[in-house]
Amino acid sequence: MHREHGGDIDTAITRFGGRAEDWVDLSTGINRLGYAVSSLPPDVWQALPTNAQLAGALDTAGRAYGTACTGVALSGVQAAIQILPHVLPRGRVAVLSPTYNEHAASFRAAAWQVDEVTEVSGLANADVAVVVNPNNPTGRVLSKTTLADLADQVRLLIVDESFADTDPECSLLPAIPGNTVVLRSLGKFFGLAGLRLGFAYGDDTLMQQIAQRAGPWSVSGPALVVGARALSDLDWQARARQRLEVDAPRLDAFSRSAGWKALGGTPLFRLYDVGDGVAVQDALAQCSVWSRRFEAQPRWLRLGLPGHAEEWAKTADAIARAGYPAAAHAR
Repeated sequence: MHREHGGDIDTAITRFGGRAEDWVDLSTGINRLGYAVSSLPPDVWQALPTNAQLAGALDTAGRAYGTACTGVALSGVQAAIQILPHVLPRGRVAVLSPTYNEHAASFRAAAWQVDEVTEVSGLANADVAVVVNPNNPTGRVLSKTTLADLADQVRLLIVDESFADTDPECSLLPAIPGNTVVLRSLGKFFGLAGLRLGFAYGDDTLMQQIAQRAGPWSVSGPALVVGARALSDLDWQARARQRLEVDAPRLDAFSRSAGWKALGGTPLFRLYDVGDGVAVQDALAQCSVWSRRFEAQPRWLRLGLPGHAEEWAKTADAIARAGYPAAAHAR
């Protein structure tokens, strides 16, 4: 079954033409000036991933995230999302929505009762509660106090922190409640989505079950080595955070000039009310800028941040040309 996602640049090319290199793909929240991957020794490519590589990546990640909690390396956060419904006792899951749609979909496919709720209070008393924090696409951030209180009200709390690298202080990992699973991603902030590397943290027994379900060699050797390098490069991380904090309001300024209303976001993506998401997405696409719209919220459009100067110039021009659809003013 098809579900809406960003990163579908093939769809843009099929509909509007051009080559991948002609497009500025802002349909995801992936850092377009990501961590530069230097050459790797040949044996990293030729041999199966080693226990030393896995242990090194887990140790580096634990230090980077400030946690001594048991962790599991996986082929992206998506792997954890798909595994968790099958290793937990089946029951009712409440997902704080709107949010990344794979959480509800994965539990639903595993025959759970799924309630998508719009208020934190709606999560109380569920067997499992799921929160994306910071949230995708709205950027909502729940405080650590709120999350700790919520953990007391459910059997298990799952917190997806895929976008937390730009705001490390919001993370639960340094003091994770005992009945909580936290997910972290290398794909977004580091711009390394192609690595397919993520981590799950939580109770020892549950983490062992996830690891067993994932199977041997669930993460490639190159992903483990590059991930450890990126997580240990604190200077690069500090520079990236500083740049993104400047660039996010810069994109908001361009959007305001087009008549769009900022609804939220993070330093990696912005969410706007553009009046007519279909019309504006198509108008941007005519300028080879791809965005993310939402069928359930037809006025919304999400944009990631451009990378180098040429992308910024192209995006600014596309936004100015797209403007605010005339049809929106009649609503």
